[in-house]
Amino acid sequence: MSRIEFKDVRHAYPPPAGQAPVYALKEISQVWEDGGAYALLGPSGCGKTTLLNIISGLLTPSEGSILFDGRDVTRQPTAARHIAQVFQFPVVYDTMTVFDNLAFPLRNRGMPEARATERVTEIAEMLDLSDRLHQRAAGLTADGKQKISLGRGLVREEVNAILFDEPLTVIDPHLKWQLRSKLKELHQQIGVTMIYVTHDQVEALTFADQVVVMYDGGVVQVGTPVELFNRPKHTFVGYFIGSPGMNVLPCKLENGQPVFANNLLSSGYPADADLSGKLEIGIRPEFVGFGDDGIPVEIQKVEDLGRYQVVTVKHEAEQIKMLVGEDEAIPSESPMIQFDPENLHIYHDDWVVETRNA
Repeated sequence: MSRIEFKDVRHAYPPPAGQAPVYALKEISQVWEDGGAYALLGPSGCGKTTLLNIISGLLTPSEGSILFDGRDVTRQPTAARHIAQVFQFPVVYDTMTVFDNLAFPLRNRGMPEARATERVTEIAEMLDLSDRLHQRAAGLTADGKQKISLGRGLVREEVNAILFDEPLTVIDPHLKWQLRSKLKELHQQIGVTMIYVTHDQVEALTFADQVVVMYDGGVVQVGTPVELFNRPKHTFVGYFIGSPGMNVLPCKLENGQPVFANNLLSSGYPADADLSGKLEIGIRPEFVGFGDDGIPVEIQKVEDLGRYQVVTVKHEAEQIKMLVGEDEAIPSESPMIQFDPENLHIYHDDWVVETRNA
């Protein structure tokens, strides 16, 4: 296992002749602590897989350095880094049995056959492959083949880290939940550093202790699922995490407090300086409620999701989402909404204003 550190890492793919390079990864300085469970979360094209391939050595960064436990591995090949990597689509040897597929990386490294058999048996049991060990991989479904890929990543014991590049894409939804739980359980048992790439917030938040949120080639926030939900540092984090995502609304400032559409609001995080540029407030739907006074709105849509209702309201040109309990009444006349001050944040040019009210 290793502590993995990026120092000022940037990466650009070769541009067409005469054009400036386009950086898939902007400057990143980031640490993945030894034994941690991390998720790289973000939309397609934000740089997640590029970052993962730089960790594994499949790519050499254009700039910066990568350290494993303080040792510079920037120019070292993948084999020298002792990394296991599981890819998005299954990579298996169809002519081999399931057992031989799982044992292949162990035999390749000279592990005694008795120990390899023991290790393969453990991993096969964890992935519910025990009854297929002597079946040829060619006869398995896509789910089964991806289980083999996961198993080959997990079977080695001496790795510095295990990297997962959207490994559950081809897995059916019920099995996804089972395998995420299994991976989490395995991490707790063996403590190997695991880094899991996904665009699915549910996968990221259920697997990882720390989520690295990426956007447009950079890291915008690292935190626990609770931290990302309660205090998004960037409007993208608020929008991307949560269902529905955070309401982001234009505002002005008056004595450090936000003014939304001529409505003076109260925030527990006021600005302590005059700010120019783009100013917005962020409030999650969970913290918007109906009241006897507040901001007048028009109700546009009510979606009943069982335990709660998603209500879409409109104030002037702005739409606002709110979550309402299943038993909570929705006013039929002159509805007004209120924002919880302790969960109302001010954003300046997309970044949260850090000041906290004394």
